[in-house]
Amino acid sequence: MGFCRLVRCLQRKMEKKPKWSPLGATSALFLLSASLVLIVFFVSNYALQLGSWMEFANRRGELGAKTGDVGRKELQGERLNYLLQRLVGDQLTEFKTEGFLYYADEHTELCISSKPVRVDDGGLTVYIQSKGNRFTRTVRPYARKEDGTAMDQVTPVKIVHGPATDLPACDFTHRVPAMVFSSGGFTGNAYHEFNEIIIPLFLTALHLRSRVQFVITDYKPWWVDKYREILSHMSDYAVGNSSGISGVHCFPGAVIGLRYHDNLAIDSGKIPRGLSMVDFRRFLWDAYTVKPVNVHDTGKKPALVLISRNSTRRILNEDGMVEMMEEMGFRVIVIRPGKMSSLKELAGIIGSCSIMVGPHGAGLTHELFLPDGAAVVQIVPLGLDWASSTYYGDPPLRMGLKYRAYKIDPEESSLAKTYGLDHPVITDIASVFAQGYYAARAVYVDGQDMNIDLARFRKTLAEAMQLIRHPQP
Repeated sequence: MGFCRLVRCLQRKMEKKPKWSPLGATSALFLLSASLVLIVFFVSNYALQLGSWMEFANRRGELGAKTGDVGRKELQGERLNYLLQRLVGDQLTEFKTEGFLYYADEHTELCISSKPVRVDDGGLTVYIQSKGNRFTRTVRPYARKEDGTAMDQVTPVKIVHGPATDLPACDFTHRVPAMVFSSGGFTGNAYHEFNEIIIPLFLTALHLRSRVQFVITDYKPWWVDKYREILSHMSDYAVGNSSGISGVHCFPGAVIGLRYHDNLAIDSGKIPRGLSMVDFRRFLWDAYTVKPVNVHDTGKKPALVLISRNSTRRILNEDGMVEMMEEMGFRVIVIRPGKMSSLKELAGIIGSCSIMVGPHGAGLTHELFLPDGAAVVQIVPLGLDWASSTYYGDPPLRMGLKYRAYKIDPEESSLAKTYGLDHPVITDIASVFAQGYYAARAVYVDGQDMNIDLARFRKTLAEAMQLIRHPQP
């Protein structure tokens, strides 16, 4: 476009009626000569840039940058080494010496390499040059290591260490590090998607400032599409589809696996240090262009979002609950499974609400999008006190939110009608859990619905509203 504008400009100048002076011919000749030199320079430079762009794009292959990323600053060498050190912690001396670190705890395992790596087999084999004999280790890059059921859905990544002569030749060369992780595990459940992938990815990738290439194993197109806004806010490069990648891709460094802190949690004192759930929530608002409301604004009718369930742990008298909420002065928005067109739409709705109400379940994960100072009211089914507190009760307090639990009485559970109030399912919950996780899950997670005592629940909702309107210091 710049070249065309220059030519048109020169044409217009030449078409103008000349105003001769005694030196006019010489001036015109000089102007024409200078213009030709400028055109030759511009065309040559434009062609050189175009050729460089095509060469760069061709070298990127399957894992190419998105449109507009050409010329972006690379991340390798000492700068990359420095940034990767934020993920290392107490083993920094070893990492500086070896340029490689393997880390594992009860939840996750990951490998960090500041040395060049070669990625083959769609991200399932990573080669790293090292001294000594060739050896291999495997890593499952998903942050729920303690759960065998989840990890059975995660394909292991093979990491091969060996001398340069044993490494495959590069087919494609990249100028930013790779980050390899799995979208296997318990994807399909919003809680696990945020807890084991999205938040750990934020912890592991954010400080690289978008100069990182994601390579996703156990690739699920629907999952990438669902979280496209988040992924594009952490990487300026198109996501690598492990099932569609061919050839050997060479990177200046890599991270295989993700850091993890706790359930829907970020601990500012843990690696990479300095981040919190407040930071993560602001990142989400930015990714989805959410403009959260001021929940302390008493001039507006407060909005309440009710998370509805269509199977197990349903609120059987939901219509009556909505009517009661409206009588209390709330503008009620009911979120039903599968009714939102996108996570972006859902985030915008929740960001406009002062209170979220819902039964224990994955839908409460979206408390992440609530405005600062908003309140979460969790309806706790019979037998699920610990799970409710651990997964959805404690996290809001770390997010700058308020929290209230409504624990149902036995009479409010459908289990009372199914088994009777004198059955051990009601009177001796611990004995059911003693039979094992799946026995307890069948009863309390998958086997009950709730008919809420609206008069008693109204008091809990009033307490939540009081927390918002009159926050304690």
